[in-house]
Amino acid sequence: MNVSELARKLRIHPQKLLQILPEFGFDIGARAVKIDDRVAQQIQREWRKIKYVIEERERQEREKEKQIEKEMRQSSGVTVMIPQKLTVRELADRLSIPPTKLIVELMKNGILATQNEFIDHDSAMILAEELGFKVEEEKAGHKEVASEHLQNLESILGSEKGEPRPPVIVVMGHVDHGKTKLLDTIRKTNVMATEAGGITQHIGAYQVVWTDPKTKEKKPITFIDTPGHEAFTVMRSRGAKVADIAILVVAADDGVKPQTVEAINIIKAAKLPVLVAINKIDKEGADPQKVRTELSQHGIIPEEWGGDTPIVEISAKQGLHIDKLLDTLLLMAEMRDEVIRANSDRPAAGTVIEAHIDKGQGPVATILVQAGTLKVNDPLVINGEIYGKVRAMKNYRGENLQTVSPSCPVRILGFKVAPRVGDVLDVGSADKAKLVDIKAKRVQQSGAERHATGAPEEEEENQTKVLNVVIKADALGSLEAIIGSLEKLKNEEVGVMVVSKGLGNITADDVSSADSAKAVLYAFNVTTTPVSFEMLQNTGVEFKQYKVIYDMLDDVKERLQKLLNPEFIVTELGNFKVMAIFRTEKNTMVLGGRVETGKLVKGCKVRLKRKNEVIGEGKLTQLQTGKQAVNEIHEGTECGVQFEGKLKVEEGDVLEAYAEETKEKKLVLN
Repeated sequence: MNVSELARKLRIHPQKLLQILPEFGFDIGARAVKIDDRVAQQIQREWRKIKYVIEERERQEREKEKQIEKEMRQSSGVTVMIPQKLTVRELADRLSIPPTKLIVELMKNGILATQNEFIDHDSAMILAEELGFKVEEEKAGHKEVASEHLQNLESILGSEKGEPRPPVIVVMGHVDHGKTKLLDTIRKTNVMATEAGGITQHIGAYQVVWTDPKTKEKKPITFIDTPGHEAFTVMRSRGAKVADIAILVVAADDGVKPQTVEAINIIKAAKLPVLVAINKIDKEGADPQKVRTELSQHGIIPEEWGGDTPIVEISAKQGLHIDKLLDTLLLMAEMRDEVIRANSDRPAAGTVIEAHIDKGQGPVATILVQAGTLKVNDPLVINGEIYGKVRAMKNYRGENLQTVSPSCPVRILGFKVAPRVGDVLDVGSADKAKLVDIKAKRVQQSGAERHATGAPEEEEENQTKVLNVVIKADALGSLEAIIGSLEKLKNEEVGVMVVSKGLGNITADDVSSADSAKAVLYAFNVTTTPVSFEMLQNTGVEFKQYKVIYDMLDDVKERLQKLLNPEFIVTELGNFKVMAIFRTEKNTMVLGGRVETGKLVKGCKVRLKRKNEVIGEGKLTQLQTGKQAVNEIHEGTECGVQFEGKLKVEEGDVLEAYAEETKEKKLVLN
């Protein structure tokens, strides 16, 4: 007998079977393909006893691991904030354990509750302490810490003007309209070729030096390259907050698209001056005038039409009019000279533009310094917590820097744990800052972090179908963009529940989470470990890998579409009054009468009304006028019909005929 066949019968992985059999006296090689039939039968006879021993051993190992885990939590002092009111799922999120595991712990303590039921405050605190957590009561305003640091940054930038600094330009527009190619042309490096599908996957920031052709003066300009798909709305919005001027790229042959409108709205909300670059003017079908007309319908009025928006027609591919574009940008910056200033004589302050965990270098982040000067060995104070110190700083070319001045983007090494996109750096607050709880932060970012996205409120949950997903990504910016996009994928009938999210390759815990929640496991730019791959094969968890975010979102939309209940459309046909009963059989009657209104159609359903009350339903399987079988009978015609149904029809009854069809609903997002 083949080993795989025996393993299938015993419901165990072949490799694991070969590992455990020698322990129970079956001398079979670790790479055996076949087993003697008599030995196989003996294994099957003794399997119940073997299985019991294995399961008991695994249970003891789990208990031991659980105890070690508890002791580690106690020794590390991981603190959990418990509010006055929370559900079992919310408590599981805070403790970073699967809801099913928490429900088991509750049952051990005599509490029966589903994941959406509320748990009292005292029970939640006792349970958390039993699991080894240090517990604190959550105070009001605890979640407002990040916005407080954002306000501090705004006050620093607003109060200390100092000397002029390079302008920060954010580049926006619809997917594939040429934003990255424009920057590629400006800085003469081929970034676009490395991006999946020609679409920028992470926010990047670059500084170029433009030499004025007239004065020969060198002027640095900082560009923030925001990805072009709606998946990155959150990242785009944050990019707009740190920018001085926006470039809106619109393709001359494609015009204003939904993401163009989205970018316009973000620019208006951030109150940024905007320069429109009409790209691809060299392509067949290019119509710059049509683009101007479409832009004017969204409040972007060209200067030549009496508005305040400069428009430059370019070809990023051919390098046409790029110098004019940069000259216009610098002119716009000069007009805002009073605003585009910063004090470089203070400790650095800025914003995290991109963050990820590098295999060789550990946590790495790109920061745009907005005020002050950042130096090597400066403390990395992120949102009031010290994340480490600056070990090294590199520009976008990979060159090492010792100091970084305002408006300069820099990639920093030295973080103990990765910050989040949009976090605030403020080196000046180091004396008031506390050391970051590295273990707690890593738990949040490891894939143990769980929350609901696009899911219905508790009272609506019974009516709404939910798609459970587990998300793993390579960078915090990408993960945040995916979650932000999933929040939009909801309507009254369907929603998305993010059971677990995190950074890095797929682990065994991710597969377990997906399996217990019957979730789809999505991987963005990451892969599986050998253990998790084996688990995926054994559990049957659906696993999807993507390199382009909107492909992942399209898959989610398709699944939500399938979850929608079909729409039933009922069309009233007509009424038939019963005047005679010709024949009665089991569940079938032949009736005579008149079509009073509308028409009857062969095979239509009918409601049986007696004394103006509906008492049941049936179906008309045959229609006949005279001696001829027909498919339809119209108003005013006397005819015979064959009625199928469990009810007995009487003279004087009325049959209301109707047609019922199902129509597939289209996913309409709120």
